[in-house]
Amino acid sequence: MSITINIYYSGKNKNARKFAEEMVSSGIVDAIRAESGNLRYEYFFPMNDEETVLLIDSWKDQAALDAHHASDMMARIAELRDKYDLHMKVERYASDELEERDKSFIRE
Repeated sequence: MSITINIYYSGKNKNARKFAEEMVSSGIVDAIRAESGNLRYEYFFPMNDEETVLLIDSWKDQAALDAHHASDMMARIAELRDKYDLHMKVERYASDELEERDKSFIRE
């Protein structure tokens, strides 16, 4: 069962974009992508909202996500969120075992 978290970071004065840029430039994003169980960690910018950034964050399972949440990086992420005065909206999606089996039949 994989877990995908959509996090919408919102602020003012394009601070959400500045936050995402600093996450990348500081190396935090690369470190998260290198964590065991990380499947995806990508930022997107909605065309109709300059003050919001969407993070799509996917993990192999709950154990991998829990390990990430217990890592030192979480404190640094929280510091940057505070620095840029951001608010978050979070959506969580979990695939079930049937979904995972069905993917084996999909050809790209």
